[in-house]
Parts: sequence; C-alpha cells; structure tokens
Amino acid sequence: MEIEVTREDLGDHGRYHLLVDGEEKGELDYRMVDGLRVMFHTGVREELEGRGLGGTLARHALDDAREDGVLVVPQCPFIARYIEIKTKYQDLLANAG
Repeated sequence: MEIEVTREDLGDHGRYHLLVDGEEKGELDYRMVDGLRVMFHTGVREELEGRGLGGTLARHALDDAREDGVLVVPQCPFIARYIEIKTKYQDLLANAG
C-alpha cells in the first residue's frame, strides 16, 4: 500500500489529500481565520479506518502549520484528540498561552 499526502492551499482555505495507491481515500480541510489555521474536517474512507491514516493526515497538517509559523484551532474532534495525545503539537494551539 503506497501512501502519499498532498496539500492544496487556496489562500483562505485548503485541503490535504490522502492518496492510497494513487486514489484519494481521505482528506483534511482547513480555513484561515485571522491568521489562524482552523482545522474543521478530517475523513478517511470507511474501508481504511483504523489503520492510522487519519493520524498521517493530522501529522502532515500539523507539521506544515509549525513550518508555516501559524497556530491552529482544532474544530475537528479527531484533530483535537490527536493534539491531546501527541503532546508535541500542543504548542500549536491558538489558546495554548
């Protein structure tokens, strides 16, 4: 199984695409609000749930936020829980201060 994550940045919003063997099987959507990256949806196709692919999307998106120097607002429950568990990302929370 070949996994690739690509990012489509459209300025005020964007999407991470999860490709499995060249086919889109998941996504993470965000929008920019007052300089914050609001992550509001993460989804992986049902047949691939439980394989850590949502975490792959989250990791890419959060690593990019760090690299881009932006804070995040996790409106998506999956992203909120991921940050709670993966404490190395907690400094990216807009309300972390």
